[in-house]
Amino acid sequence: MTGPDPRTHTPARLRDLGLGVRFAAAGGREGWARTLLTAVGVGIGVTLLLVASAVPHLLEARDARSEARSESRSSLAADTNKKTDRTVLVTRIDTEFHNRAVQGVLMRADGSRPVLPPGLPRVPAAGRMYVSPALAEMLDAPDARLLRERLPYPVDGTISDAGLVSPGELLFYLGSSTLAPANGGHRLNGYGGGLPVPPLSPLLLVLGVMVGVALLMPVAIFVATAVRFGGDRRDRRLAALRLVGADIRSVRWIAAGEALFGALLGLACGAALFLACRPFVGSLSVWEQSVFPADLAPSAPLVALIVCAIPVCAVLVTLVAMRSVVVEPLGVVRDARGRKRRLWWRLLVPLAGLGVFAWQGRAPEDGTAEAAPVVVGAVLVLGGLALLLPWALEACVSRLRGGPVPWQLAGRRLQLSSGTAARTVSGITVAVAGAVALQMLFASMNADFNRMTGQDPTRAQFYMASQNVSGGGATAAIESLRSTTGVEKVIGTVDVFATKPGTYAEDEVQPTTSITVGDCATLKELARIDACADGDTFVAHPAHDREMSDWVDKAARKGEQVEIDDYGMADGPVRWTLPASARTVTGRVDPHGEETTGILATLGAVDPATLPGATIVLQVKIDESVPDVSEFVRNTAAVIDPSMRVVALNSTERDGRYASIQTALKVGGTAVLLLMAASMLVQQLEQLRERRRLLSVLVAFGTRRSTLGWSVLWQTAIPVGVSLVVAVVGGLALGWGLSWMTAKPVSDWWLFLPMAGAGGGVVLLVTLLSLPVLWRLMRPDGLRTE
Repeated sequence: MTGPDPRTHTPARLRDLGLGVRFAAAGGREGWARTLLTAVGVGIGVTLLLVASAVPHLLEARDARSEARSESRSSLAADTNKKTDRTVLVTRIDTEFHNRAVQGVLMRADGSRPVLPPGLPRVPAAGRMYVSPALAEMLDAPDARLLRERLPYPVDGTISDAGLVSPGELLFYLGSSTLAPANGGHRLNGYGGGLPVPPLSPLLLVLGVMVGVALLMPVAIFVATAVRFGGDRRDRRLAALRLVGADIRSVRWIAAGEALFGALLGLACGAALFLACRPFVGSLSVWEQSVFPADLAPSAPLVALIVCAIPVCAVLVTLVAMRSVVVEPLGVVRDARGRKRRLWWRLLVPLAGLGVFAWQGRAPEDGTAEAAPVVVGAVLVLGGLALLLPWALEACVSRLRGGPVPWQLAGRRLQLSSGTAARTVSGITVAVAGAVALQMLFASMNADFNRMTGQDPTRAQFYMASQNVSGGGATAAIESLRSTTGVEKVIGTVDVFATKPGTYAEDEVQPTTSITVGDCATLKELARIDACADGDTFVAHPAHDREMSDWVDKAARKGEQVEIDDYGMADGPVRWTLPASARTVTGRVDPHGEETTGILATLGAVDPATLPGATIVLQVKIDESVPDVSEFVRNTAAVIDPSMRVVALNSTERDGRYASIQTALKVGGTAVLLLMAASMLVQQLEQLRERRRLLSVLVAFGTRRSTLGWSVLWQTAIPVGVSLVVAVVGGLALGWGLSWMTAKPVSDWWLFLPMAGAGGGVVLLVTLLSLPVLWRLMRPDGLRTE
């Protein structure tokens, strides 16, 4: 038999593809059921790919809006930032409510034509505010009583989308009639064009690249799997085509045409699903992250790549799959029993990925690594795990013997078609392996992006500071906080800078220290003081810094005056004499992590009302068992001074970009996990539909429905269990390779446990969702035939 004429080879293949498309479109109810399953599977994957292709534009749009409302660079220069008819005084008054950040800006116009941040129609009137839609919704909620007490101002309107980074952002602008440079305000002459954003560090770049690879690889595998739905029934129909004279090449291309039709429908389904869901994404929040629908705009080149790649992938995957199938006129032979899968070439792919890391070499101590080797190595390792899974599952199920009836039914079914089961869970393998590797990488980099602050949350949980409270108001503020529900202790002081009087040359540094005024109980928290009475004064030296002690003594000379400058805010500098009886003590580290130095004075020695430019500092210890105690403290601070800075004390601080990438992993991982659940459910329903007659026969012969239900559970659980073992081993190897490549030690080898639990949860979810279909397919009418 001679081969086809090369001149007619391509047109013949195209005709075969077209014939396959016609068969898929005119295949009756069974054909359409299979095609729709393929379309739904591909459509889900296409939707996620379209979302992924929109991420660059999404990030660009968010950054552009954030930059547009930032302070202009000229506003940061004192020599160009003069009061004009267009300048505005502002200060930040951020707060928190139920662990959600609420950003606030207090503002006052200098003239009649003030510059405005994006999204704001005008400067709010004094005592009135503009709020974001999300904050307006929160203020209206029944459980937001404490937030309404903190922000009791009338709302003049909402901030438009142009002034918000995301639809879920909590932001407000509050008008003021008293804000001035003397009480914390600073002047703006424009918005936008602020300081440039520094580039990502090499370590964060590696993390970002790995997040993209780990999230997109399972989606690509899922799409490749979806085009093979309904393969068994399709192959039996292809045998009929062989019977009427079609050759082997023709039936392969006809099968590819059927997959092509399903893939094209999947593209349309995915685009329709994306467009249908897009208007509602603004109301969806995942891990407190949300996006504007307009930002979810896929990149045109990436969309073109998806549109071209999906059909090509469908054709190629089907042609490759059909090479393992012998379609003869009298039937189909699939996966002949005498031929086992070979291991050696499957191991080469992940080993090649680790070899790429070894070839690239260990990075310097700063973790500098090229992105390309990371991508190539990770793709090879994760793809190699997907290739290893069919061999591992076949080796496992071939040894299943005996056991209860459901176990035997499941084992026998897997022995007959382990390849189908492996395809079903291959996406889970890649997703879990990528997640395990990323968790190891995050853990190994934890120390680089989580620094110790030196703060002590066991002594105080809040640090507050205000320049607008002085004199008797400072004492009243301290007492107000001490009487707040849930407050156990308040370390309250009035702080001011003081200098040694005299005339100094331009290149000479004027000796400077601080004066801290508080009661005896407070001063004992700040320094090692044995005895203290009202009227006492002290000079605090650092514990282990002789040079700093000498500097303090240059300004704080006992029996001599110090000068407290008002910096043009009051009537001029004030001089005060440090008593000669002042005792020298050793300063302590306060809860905020700062070592106390300088002059310490009790209220009887210094009247806080006489100190110009003073700042009240409050460190508050609370009883965390009291419900909403943090909100009570913040409400009291807002009553004392709306612009008071309130900071929660933490022993560690996380880098913002590191936290953003970690949040992106959580959001993307949640989406991929849902995709894997949908993939397994669609595959499960497709397999149940293929076995409808067999199930009906088993029921007709007296098999209990519960037995079949348990067998379905085991048919899902066994492949998932094997896939999790492969994923954990491969993920640990990939995580180790990435950690070695970035010169970071592996800090935790047990991070795979949560992901293994998530895999078990997927098994239970898919089984429960497929049970109703299983009960319906086990009816006797499934024995009918035509």
